Amino acid sequence: MQELQESIKKICQELFRVDIEPELTRPEPQFGDYSTNIAMRLTGKLNKNSREIAEVIQKGFHNEFVSKVEIAGPGFINFTLTNDALARSALSASELPKPRANQEVLVEFGDPNPFKEMHIGHAYSYITGDAIASLLRATGSRVHRLSYHGDVGLHVAKAIWGMQKEGIDPEKITDIVKFNIGIYYAKGAKAYETDEQAKSEINQINGHIYKQDNPEVDRLYKWGKERSLAHFELTLEDLNVEKTEQYFESEAADVGVKLVRGYEDKVFKKSDGAIVYEGEKAGLHTRVFITSAGLPTYETKDLGLAKLKAKNYPRADRSIIITAHEQAEYFKVMLAALAEIDKPLSDKTQHIYHGFVSLSSGKMSSRTGDVYSAVSFMLDVDRAVEKQFGHKSDSVRNAAIKYGFLKHRLGSDIVYDLAESISLEGNSGPYLQYAHARARSILKKSSVQPASQIPDLEQPERILVRKISEYPEVIDKATTELMPHHICTYLYELAQVFNGFYEKCRVVGDPRESTRLALVSAYARVLKSGLELLNIAAPEQV
Repeated sequence: MQELQESIKKICQELFRVDIEPELTRPEPQFGDYSTNIAMRLTGKLNKNSREIAEVIQKGFHNEFVSKVEIAGPGFINFTLTNDALARSALSASELPKPRANQEVLVEFGDPNPFKEMHIGHAYSYITGDAIASLLRATGSRVHRLSYHGDVGLHVAKAIWGMQKEGIDPEKITDIVKFNIGIYYAKGAKAYETDEQAKSEINQINGHIYKQDNPEVDRLYKWGKERSLAHFELTLEDLNVEKTEQYFESEAADVGVKLVRGYEDKVFKKSDGAIVYEGEKAGLHTRVFITSAGLPTYETKDLGLAKLKAKNYPRADRSIIITAHEQAEYFKVMLAALAEIDKPLSDKTQHIYHGFVSLSSGKMSSRTGDVYSAVSFMLDVDRAVEKQFGHKSDSVRNAAIKYGFLKHRLGSDIVYDLAESISLEGNSGPYLQYAHARARSILKKSSVQPASQIPDLEQPERILVRKISEYPEVIDKATTELMPHHICTYLYELAQVFNGFYEKCRVVGDPRESTRLALVSAYARVLKSGLELLNIAAPEQV
């Protein structure tokens, strides 16, 4: 693709004395391997008919890798590559280029709060962030995975109140793994809304947490935070999500408060005893950054977090934050305020969001509360996998969950269908794992060496080769747009194309066995590479 772009750019310079970057797309196979609208883009510059420009380019174009140049419609130029060139691009498709080398990128995602359960939405955020971080790393970036956790606030006080009421003594807890601190948060949260006495007690505990002046509260706080984080870590290990560097609200709050107060007259305004940012000047809305009681809001803490990350990674080129979509408007205001304080930092900070997760079954609550926890979700998928395949498999479970989330366009709400996610006959992670295992099985049946060069292709072979060769372009698009679903769509389409090839083309024992083994091997390598970029295992057998 790069060579073809350079050739088109060069001929435009030679024929028209114009310096322009060609854009290439993939047309339907019957129209060629690549297409460009360069002639139509040059119409205004040259004051000529686009088809006339296309005809001039067609006549003057010569490239050893292109076998045919045709014009379609008002001036689209379609290029068909030689079989040799197309085959070479397919055989090396899994060797991804590194266009983002020397870039340092921060990716923040996940962000469950200690003292509360990690729910299914957090799992979605972790899986999304993990995939985006892997994409950036695969294309050359030096990536730092980060997470941010609310370790102070009313939710902590509610959980500690609940533990106190139940007489929880950390020293007497024997099964730490099964201890679910979220139950006590739920108890405190309910009491806070329905019991004035409980509300007063919880508010007092909250004050002790900030002041650190009550030994019993301090003891439960320290123990509960450690247990929560340890529980998160175990869950993420089960999901095979890479560890993140953790930041906490307790450390970001003071930094944010100093920042807001330092810019009180320049960026922020006092309003009824509070300090606010008037977002209307940026086409947004006003938000409180420090309350009338002198307490920092989430906005102020996020400002502090931005500065903390910048301090720890001063050479970072990008800072990506992934949250649920309900925080979209919030982040617009926070970033607008940051732009007035530190525009370079704001410019390189990007907020992207995912949608809400619901289940096709309608179930969104666990036995123990009104939140469907990540652990409950994973156990449900475990049981479905065991029922379907006769045994448990962490690899298949994780493939079902991750692909079931990632195949949807980021930003839209998704409905997770459990039966569909574990099916071996549809667009699922386990189906692609099976497709990879099937390809590896074909290769193991042969003692013939796969061809290293493929000068000629039969039509079913060419269709497969063309699809394999698209892989680097799909990865570049997915990484540029930060949209992992492009990979899912491509891998499923690739598996379908391979099925068509295998129905028509015998591999083992055929006179073209060496050539076809090379194609099966390239297909398997791309499947494995794509699945691993989604942090899904590509086993030799399922």
